[in-house]
Amino acid sequence: MSSQGLPGGSSFFSGFTRLCKGLVVVLVGGYAIVQILPPAVSYLALIPARTIPFGWNLITAGYIEQSVFGVVVSAVGLLFLGKVLEPIWGSGEFLKFVFVVDFLTYVCVFVTAIALYYITRQELYLYTPLSGFHGVLSGFLVGIKQIVPDQELSVFALLKIKAKWFPSLVLLMSIAISFFTAESASYLPTLVFGTYTSWIYLRYLKRNPETNLMGDPSEEFAFSTFFPEFLRSRTSNEAKGYTVGGTNLPGSDPIEATRRRERGARALEERLAAERLAAGGSADNLPSKDAAESV
Repeated sequence: MSSQGLPGGSSFFSGFTRLCKGLVVVLVGGYAIVQILPPAVSYLALIPARTIPFGWNLITAGYIEQSVFGVVVSAVGLLFLGKVLEPIWGSGEFLKFVFVVDFLTYVCVFVTAIALYYITRQELYLYTPLSGFHGVLSGFLVGIKQIVPDQELSVFALLKIKAKWFPSLVLLMSIAISFFTAESASYLPTLVFGTYTSWIYLRYLKRNPETNLMGDPSEEFAFSTFFPEFLRSRTSNEAKGYTVGGTNLPGSDPIEATRRRERGARALEERLAAERLAAGGSADNLPSKDAAESV
């Protein structure tokens, strides 16, 4: 009886890509460095008052976790979300997405921290070390929203929520938690900007290798789709695509964007079917293996 659940579980915990495993090693290594050498936080994490001249921390901050909880959540999220996105995007585009979203997220965090300091004159905004991979994780959720928006995902085996709502729900819960914890300043801006910059990148900048076109201007991936329908403003038909003189700009064809999303959904379904098939094959081999051992 117990062996029947084993294959499914082993399939669930398999299929992680080499690139994602390598990035997990980077995250674990970053955590180990700041634990062994605590002063390294001043050089690797984002401390707005020291970003000039230590400008490299706009890049390194995203790969430095300062707590065990942070590195575990980041590693698990990277492995499971990465094994969905990387096969569809390709390793090069996946790595580019990680780098761009991480960098833009911490640029936005830096600018916000400086602005808040000048508004409030509180040095907390200048000297709090900010770091973590959660900005990129929130960006992964936006990627899932783009590829399979109507895919239903189970949450704690109790609720089924469509993938398109996960970025919004994570932000909503994070904002709600921020009212009850003083540590919210260290993660909330990163989640917000990670979500927004990843949408900007996927909406306008990501290149489709098959068509060599840029972005995803489809109405289903508009910024308003992060909000419930009753909060969305109505747009005219002319505003649904990027046009000049009634002609679609290169990369702004909504039909092509829909086709890309359908191809992504098919690729995901094929991957899940292959994993189920592999799990079923291993389950069929168990009885014969047990029989052989008993003989």
